Amino acid sequence: MKHTLVALVENQPGVLQRVANLFSRRGFNIDSLTVGTTDTDKISRMTIVVDGANTQVEQVIKQLYKLIDVLRISDVTNDRTVDRDLALIKVQATNSTSRAEIVQLADIFRGKIVDVAADSLVVEVTGDEEKISSLLHMLRPFGIKEMVRTGVVSMTRGAGLAARLGEERLEAAG
Repeated sequence: MKHTLVALVENQPGVLQRVANLFSRRGFNIDSLTVGTTDTDKISRMTIVVDGANTQVEQVIKQLYKLIDVLRISDVTNDRTVDRDLALIKVQATNSTSRAEIVQLADIFRGKIVDVAADSLVVEVTGDEEKISSLLHMLRPFGIKEMVRTGVVSMTRGAGLAARLGEERLEAAG
């Protein structure tokens, strides 16, 4: 089963490496890992998507808490969340007909054209994994020259992770 973990960590050099090493030592393959700063520049937020049994994930969470830089971690797999992924897709477009069709597909998927070259277009699209995969499927016949995805970012709906888990340790870090 895929699990989505959200971790609040101190924004320090080496934190990402220590977290990734912990998953590696436990034999987990990380499907997606995104990291960015939060509204507090001393705290970063990691969204980690892994495949594993509930008991294995619980053990990893316990191990993560032993890392001094980890402030909070939560398995948000069963929570109500907003999940997004970003993809940039460079598509071959050598004539006006294919360009028009690609632009139309981008519009249907609420994407946008962010670069135009003589032989290609770059489509930017955000959404869940299924939406991006569907757009990729539709664009493949044109010829995908290059693609990059950010990985999933996830946020719980409502009060938020910090409020739900308590803010005492976060305030100490900030």
